[in-house]
Amino acid sequence: MISFKGAHFPKSVILYAVYFYVRFAVSYRDLEEIMNECGVDVDHATLNRWVEKYSVAVAGEARCQKASTGRSWRMDETYIKVKGQWTYLYRAIDKYGNTLDFMLSERRDEAAATAFFAKVIASNGWPDKVFIDKSGSNAVGLFNMNCLLVMHNWCWLIEILQVKYLNNIIEQDHRFIKKITR
Repeated sequence: MISFKGAHFPKSVILYAVYFYVRFAVSYRDLEEIMNECGVDVDHATLNRWVEKYSVAVAGEARCQKASTGRSWRMDETYIKVKGQWTYLYRAIDKYGNTLDFMLSERRDEAAATAFFAKVIASNGWPDKVFIDKSGSNAVGLFNMNCLLVMHNWCWLIEILQVKYLNNIIEQDHRFIKKITR
């Protein structure tokens, strides 16, 4: 449970402000104005502290209550600017379009792809098949996960499919992500 001990505002106000900032591409000053229109007089610096403090806790709670995911995944990476630095955003979704996990990386290589797959598998379990684009580093990252399965004497492996049109779900979803991060 998220602790709101010491907060001077009700929990619902804090969660609304954090949700609004994370969900929509607004500045803290715009959010301050929106909150004032709702009848809550709060400073933009306070909103910044709320987002810093509670967004991680809210994400952790949401991850604990997440429903089980599909066994067929789509994975892709895109290049976005975060705080003035260009980074790779690795993302995986299930066949229904639900986001499984994401990771930011400075490089697009085997180590980054392997770390991403390890992170996604740790939080969602092992998939039956993964659709990727023609990226060699993603294929090698999944190969490393299959090697891990073989070392632990599992009887099945992750099926790696490099089918361009089946990855369109996540490719089109990149537009929405880039719009928010702009």
